[in-house]
Amino acid sequence: MVEGDAEQRMLGAVPGEAALGRGPLPKGDHERYEYHHPAAGWGAAKSVGHVLLHSPEPLDGMRALLVMNQENGGFDCPGCAWPDDPTGLHLDICENGVKHVTWEMSPAKAGRDFFAAHTVAELSNWTDHDLEDVGRLAEPMAYDPGTDKYVPISWDDAFAVVGRTLRGLDSPHRAAFYTSGRLSNEATFLYQLWVREFGTNNLPDCSNMCHEASGRGLTAAIGTGKGTTDLSDWEQADAIWLMGDNAATNAPRMLTWLAEADRRGAALVHVNPLIEAASRRTIVPHEFVDMATFHTTRTGTRNVQVRIGGDLALLRGVAKALLETAGHDEAALDREFIEQHTSGFDAYRSAVEETAWDDIVRDSGIAEADIRALAQSYRDSERTVIAWCLGLTQHEHGVDTVREIVNVLLLRGNIGRPGTGPSPVRGHSNVQGNRTCGIDHRPSAAFLDRLASACGIDPPREHGLGTVATIEAMRRGDVTVFVALGGNFALAAPDLPATAEALRACELTVQVSTKLNRSHLVHGRQALILPCLGRTERDRQAGGEQGITVEDSMAMVHISFGMKDPVSPHLRSECAVIAGMAAATLPGSRTPWTAYIEDYDRIRDTMAEALDGFEDFNARVRRPHGFRLAQPARERDFRTPSGRAEFWAGPLPSDVDPGEGRLMLTTIRSHDQFNTTIYANDDRYRGLRGLRTVIFLNEADMRARGLSEWDLIDVTAISRDGTRRTVHGYRAVTHPIPPGCAAGYMPELNVLCGLADVSSQSEQPVTKHLVIEITRQPPGS
Repeated sequence: MVEGDAEQRMLGAVPGEAALGRGPLPKGDHERYEYHHPAAGWGAAKSVGHVLLHSPEPLDGMRALLVMNQENGGFDCPGCAWPDDPTGLHLDICENGVKHVTWEMSPAKAGRDFFAAHTVAELSNWTDHDLEDVGRLAEPMAYDPGTDKYVPISWDDAFAVVGRTLRGLDSPHRAAFYTSGRLSNEATFLYQLWVREFGTNNLPDCSNMCHEASGRGLTAAIGTGKGTTDLSDWEQADAIWLMGDNAATNAPRMLTWLAEADRRGAALVHVNPLIEAASRRTIVPHEFVDMATFHTTRTGTRNVQVRIGGDLALLRGVAKALLETAGHDEAALDREFIEQHTSGFDAYRSAVEETAWDDIVRDSGIAEADIRALAQSYRDSERTVIAWCLGLTQHEHGVDTVREIVNVLLLRGNIGRPGTGPSPVRGHSNVQGNRTCGIDHRPSAAFLDRLASACGIDPPREHGLGTVATIEAMRRGDVTVFVALGGNFALAAPDLPATAEALRACELTVQVSTKLNRSHLVHGRQALILPCLGRTERDRQAGGEQGITVEDSMAMVHISFGMKDPVSPHLRSECAVIAGMAAATLPGSRTPWTAYIEDYDRIRDTMAEALDGFEDFNARVRRPHGFRLAQPARERDFRTPSGRAEFWAGPLPSDVDPGEGRLMLTTIRSHDQFNTTIYANDDRYRGLRGLRTVIFLNEADMRARGLSEWDLIDVTAISRDGTRRTVHGYRAVTHPIPPGCAAGYMPELNVLCGLADVSSQSEQPVTKHLVIEITRQPPGS
């Protein structure tokens, strides 16, 4: 056994692990403990057992473990977008995937009887956990302002409301159509087809709040908005850098690949203000010998605790050290690749040379010697993958940081050959597929031309509204209809009071959902709740049982079939709901909405004509593990104006330091949540139980403010427009985070991000780059 394995035999005696089998803490109680155990392993196994035992449908939950992410009629996990193992050698499930699936498998209890018993005003006082915990939505509902309750409505009448309201607008641009990352490719394509045939590109989506910076940065640098890697590259890499991500929570199946990389001697570098469980060790649960012997494997060889917003400076320091080394080490740079395949190298080299080491150290928070050591590790690795998540993108300079990642990769030719490349880690199961299949408020002319030819429509050409612009337009009264396919917009968006004001100003809000959530209670003058099938449920249409497809974060497209009967006979598929609304909105449409729903192969045939890379869609997606969409940059075919990969030569950002007496706040997810869904008020890997209203602080920053553990504090964010937003009654908790930095949970802290706090580069809310002040509440307050 490796050093420290003996400790793993005592798992049951550790408070954090033992707590897994207990019920909730008494109301208002909480506890803190040290968590030094491996990610996944027996902790995850115990959690899965607890989840299944307390699931409303434990037998279905057990069955789901055998078919989730599997071939031969399995369904795709509705959680994260990490790719499935193409070899079939791994059990492609994880703790958080099981939580997500069993949460979806709840009985349909949110129907007419439930809503008859509760007003919207009453439900608005429930916690977000308790709202979703009611169970699945059972039937279409419409808001009745006379009683402040939702009442049943037929599907036909609901569609008629949508169609009548949209047709009554004086401009199609007075409506906005939002999507989350849970939609299938088929539903996505139908949705954008409806919206564009209606006449607008107002298609805000969750990408506007998460990886928009990745898409824009990669497109500018290499001519494609996606990463170039697949799992075979992760298998062949000599080094994997993971930046701004907590893999053990956000993409737990990644741990398998990190563990395998460690076994072959790869360098595993984690760049993050917080040292997360995924950066230390793991026991992969499906590796039964390791589970039986408590044998752990490293998932990290180096932790770089960069300050919040300091990633670009760190990368610039790595480039500077490399360029300095290249003066006496010919192999430090891939000069042949740079000469043949890149543009702008001389300008970039000058920008790097002009960047002072003092500025790099100050902005990154990392000592020069440590940056040089990291650069030497990079130089010594023949093949490197750099992956990242929202810790890099939800900043003002997110696009620039992605460009700098590509710069560093280009210096050593780490793109377009096995074991190399940029690899954005998408957070929701089909968020990448949504963008591929047309959910984009800034569509290209080439996409619209092909859509027009394939579908016989004349799509609008002007850009539409993204997420924040949609909120502002609703507040002004310029947008009066808001339709949401999935998600929980009222909780996921920034500046929650402003978002609520915007939604309530609408004439009509429509939510297509599986479970009751906050967005059903923050609604327009008219409101509809339209319940849809979950990913686990069989989708039976006139042409038989239907499969839907998704695209993972590495551009693999595969088919998914539900495993169980729907929880209510009144549910409709996402595709059917969209087609019903479209047909009611566009009575003269030549689009065959009914035929599409009878057989989804017909949708895919049209997609094959309209979408680049989807040729022969129906046949290719039925191959084992589906097919991979071509990525030209993977073949060193760079679709940029120069035809080459573009170096970016911008300066370091000037907004890393929050100022005297202030801190920089980043929002994070706990281990017991998925996006806005809160499973419990716990965070096992960070050693916290029973509480989410906390701010993690550096010990020195605690002392400077006279704070002790668990002290009550008020947290005030200073917005870019000078306005201030405050949350009250949070708890101060010490955590190993760099000085001047703080962290707390989303979505609760989204309230601190104003609508002005948006990146000028990506239009993303900068929820991981908020300037705050902390005030200690007086004792007894």
